[in-house]
Parts: sequence; structure tokens; C-alpha cells
Amino acid sequence: MVRAEEILNIFPGELRRRFSEAAKQAFDLQEIRLSVRQPVRIILKGKEFFIDLNGKIEAKTEKAWFISEKEIEGILNYVCKSSLYAFEDEISQGFITVSGGHRIGLAGQAVQNNDGKIRNLKHIRFLNIRISHEIIGAADRIVGYVFDKKCFNTLIIAPPGCGKTTMLRDLVRQVSNGLKDEGGLQVGIVDERSEIAGSFMGIPQNDVGIRTFVMDACPKVQGMMMLIRSMAPQVVAVDEIGNADDLKAIAQILLSGSKILATIHGDSLNDLKKFETLSDYKMREMFERFIILHKKGGICRIKEIHGQGGEVWYV
Repeated sequence: MVRAEEILNIFPGELRRRFSEAAKQAFDLQEIRLSVRQPVRIILKGKEFFIDLNGKIEAKTEKAWFISEKEIEGILNYVCKSSLYAFEDEISQGFITVSGGHRIGLAGQAVQNNDGKIRNLKHIRFLNIRISHEIIGAADRIVGYVFDKKCFNTLIIAPPGCGKTTMLRDLVRQVSNGLKDEGGLQVGIVDERSEIAGSFMGIPQNDVGIRTFVMDACPKVQGMMMLIRSMAPQVVAVDEIGNADDLKAIAQILLSGSKILATIHGDSLNDLKKFETLSDYKMREMFERFIILHKKGGICRIKEIHGQGGEVWYV
């Protein structure tokens, strides 16, 4: 469970006091959005609110606190312990992960190498603090369809903001720990954006199971290949696949004898067709279980589960 102290520890001095009211609602707090010379915004249960100079949560902008360049720089320097250079690799990827697994997204002016790749960001004036919420038991209703005497290759399909990563994280935890009389499996996570395990200084801040190792902040394709060469995982977990290179890497994982747990953006099985046109691989042949999530009444829910042979389960 998210603790208020974890959120407050992101902010220095006076700013910590201003976020104290929002931090008290840590369980419902999803994001803190900071844009230079614009009102400070927070997302609570999917709804947007503002914060005034005294830290009071407001529904309208009239009394909102407009954050300055100096204040944003102060937060960034505090998080980076006054050494942005030491965090250059993370900054070049557009985010920094802090204690508790919370992720600070960054935007500003990109600095490119001669080959066009992003080397760093400067003049960072926009921060999006995403609060990490692990939900132990989120996968309780689906794990029996995915892990029953063996692990089935599984793809979780859902639109943005519908709990794909939360579901994947808890599925990894349960497969790793084992179920009842079923022994757990060795799971390797390729955590490209540090969202699944939420690692800080290499240590997962989220519970991903006792038999799980993490390749943190590593590109998906490279990470998947490194894991099967060096760590011999029985299961590999990866978030948000969707291009030909991803599918080629997954095919290599399956050929190695490992299983795959993955997520992808979409609303239904039909959405897989637009990704398959980019690749020689067919996801319906690669995966054995398809978990469809959707949002109903503002709440993320499991819509249905499909089997490779056309079976459909409603849970």
C-alpha cells in the first residue's frame, strides 16, 4: 500500500507541506502533473483537481498554485540529489524512478547525439509523477486460467489506463510464488519503463514474487534476448508489446522453451490484426490465453478470457 511519506519524500522543503493534503489521499492519488507557469494538477480516482498555495485541494483553477521554473528545478535537483549528471541515463529515457516505485516522467528540450538518438534532456519544465499502486490479488480471478499445472503463454489486452500493468505484476507474483500445491516458476521481467517491478537502485519496490529477477530500464527486445541467454527463465514477462521486433523476440523465447506473459494496447482480439500486419508472426498462434480488460462505470474490470482454440470464459 502506498504511504503518504513516500509521496512527500519526492518534494523538498516548503513544497512538501503543500503536497501534504494530497499525500493523505495516497490510496486514491494516481498522478501529480506539474507544468511550468501552469496550475498544479492532481488526479484522484480518475478525476482532475488543483492545489492552492496552502496545499488545499480545489476543483477549479481560480485559487490554484501556478508552479514556477525554480520550483520545478528544485524538485528535480532534490530527487537527483543535486547531481543531474548521475541520473543522465534515466533522464535520457524520459523518467526517473524513486523509492516506492513511483515514476517521475520528464519533458523538456531533447539533446541528440550525432546519430539522432536522445542523449539527455535539458530545460526540463514538465513533470508527471505517477504513483505506483500495486494491488495484491488483482490477478486472483484469472491466475487459474493462466497457471494450472503449467504456465500458458498469456497476452493481456486493454486500452490505456485500464490496469494492464497492475494485472501483469500480480500475475507474475503469483506464478513466481506458486499456487497451493503448485510450485512456483522462475520468472524474468523485462521492465523497460520500470513500471512492473518499480525498481529503485536495482531493488524491486513492488512484490513480484520470490523467484523473480528483473532486467530494469532495458529495451524490451534486448532484455528478452539477454534473459534467455543468461538467466534461463521458465517464464518471461514484458509490458506493452506491439511491433515486429517484439514478436520476433517472443518467438525466440518460445523456441527456447520459456513461456511468455505480456500486455498490449487494444480493446478486443480483433485489434491484434493491426499489429500482425507488421510481422510474420501471428499472435493467435503464439499465445494460448488472451485476457481482455475494459473499463465499466469508471472501474477497470475483466471482460472475458479467450483460449487459443476459441474457448471463451467470463469471470
